[in-house]
Amino acid sequence: MTKAKFYIGLMSGTSADGIDLALVDFTSGTAELIASYYQAYDHTTRQKITELYLPNINEIDKAFSLDKTLAYQFSIAINHLLRQESLIPDDIIAIGNHGQTIRHRPTANAYIQAPFTLQIGCNQTLAVLTGIRVVGDFRTKDIALGGQGAPLVPAFHQYLLPPTQNDTFLVNIGGIANITFLPKINSTKSVLGFDTGPGNALLDAWCFENSGNRFDNNGDWGKSGTIHQTLLMQLLSDDYFSLSAPKSTGREYFTLQWLNRFIEHLYIPPEDVQATLTALTAHSISADIKKTSDYADVYLCGGGIDNSFCYKLIEQQLNTFNVNKINSLKLNNNALEAMAFAWLAFAYDKKIYGNIPAVTGASKSTVLGCQFLS
Repeated sequence: MTKAKFYIGLMSGTSADGIDLALVDFTSGTAELIASYYQAYDHTTRQKITELYLPNINEIDKAFSLDKTLAYQFSIAINHLLRQESLIPDDIIAIGNHGQTIRHRPTANAYIQAPFTLQIGCNQTLAVLTGIRVVGDFRTKDIALGGQGAPLVPAFHQYLLPPTQNDTFLVNIGGIANITFLPKINSTKSVLGFDTGPGNALLDAWCFENSGNRFDNNGDWGKSGTIHQTLLMQLLSDDYFSLSAPKSTGREYFTLQWLNRFIEHLYIPPEDVQATLTALTAHSISADIKKTSDYADVYLCGGGIDNSFCYKLIEQQLNTFNVNKINSLKLNNNALEAMAFAWLAFAYDKKIYGNIPAVTGASKSTVLGCQFLS
């Protein structure tokens, strides 16, 4: 009987567009992507997910019913990937399941007495449906140790990319934008990673509300507008952008309701708001990069790199940096985040620390996750 050798990473991001899978082999000491698979959510599923980002009626019933529904959809995607690669469940060591974040409350406040984060897509149900061991619930222990439970991908980025002669940033523009900072060889600086602010989620929400399109294809609609500098400065005045790392946020913070507080007494054409929101993403990313390093290689990844207007604005803001897309490193943009959760499952098995205290704010490094048997 052939010994299982692959891990599957499963990621469903804050954009709630679908399920990303990565089939990864770690036997050579590196992360080798063998195959990837994407399964889009239908409109009903996407709507059910996004409705749970904010307080709602009967949300406990809705959330935990969807918890099982998503596990079922995850299992369908897993089976499609296995058939695509002519594999069986016994070929897979484990599935690393990130799940679908519906709330991320990393800091206590007047309304939230204790920090928490909640991902759904039931790990136990997924294990039973696929017949494959699942490693999941990666964020809870970091929060128990006083961390923010996010971001978790910098530890994988550090594993994936050894230090070079230049500082390196990986910028993921998903629903929320986040950066990983990897110091150059012999640097005294620490690996860092944090959420810079809104990425695609706010852009998509405004675009859908005002044009009926799910997203701004290529950034063309935003590019047709004019950046409203006064509004941009007001948006950037939000307290989140002045916070020091560790910091993390979610699309339940940067919502249309948040935006409407700034524009309710203004008349700004919708395309100008879209242009300004695109600039907000670009400026908040670029400002945090420039605070961290004077010069670096910057690699952009995530769905946002298909927005050429946003990409151009980042290049302009970082005109003294070396800015490229992640594929220049021969890495698969669509599978990179799912690969990180395959690695976190691998790290769980090998007792490798999956968090970085300088990134999350946890009191110590630790092995992340729990396993669920089929």
